[in-house]
Amino acid sequence: MLKSIFIIFLFQLIGESIQKYFEITIPGPVIGLILLLFTFILLKRSTSIFIKKTKEEISSTSTYITSYLSLLFVPIGVGVVMHLSYLEKNYIEVLGVIFFSTIFTIGFTAVLMEKINIYLKKNARKK
Repeated sequence: MLKSIFIIFLFQLIGESIQKYFEITIPGPVIGLILLLFTFILLKRSTSIFIKKTKEEISSTSTYITSYLSLLFVPIGVGVVMHLSYLEKNYIEVLGVIFFSTIFTIGFTAVLMEKINIYLKKNARKK
């Protein structure tokens, strides 16, 4: 578990470094997770037992970590309370962003799931 946490944090560090160096507006941890995803995709057909075991450890560790995901929202809640005066001044804009981003996310997820279902059905027919 320690090795897989190290790898996850290493990719987060790489993502943070890329974000700071290129001054990208995407958060560093998101860049790191995208890089980790691409690494998984590139190593998908690897026959190395070490790589397969490491991928399985990372998957189980990430599943374990996400069970405690709600704890990560505590600092966000504190931050919202600290900036309550900003929210009072700009509540219409904030509510608009929340509403439209929620609608966009639901729509994007629906389209993505439909594409994944079509892809999986095509692959199931080939086998």
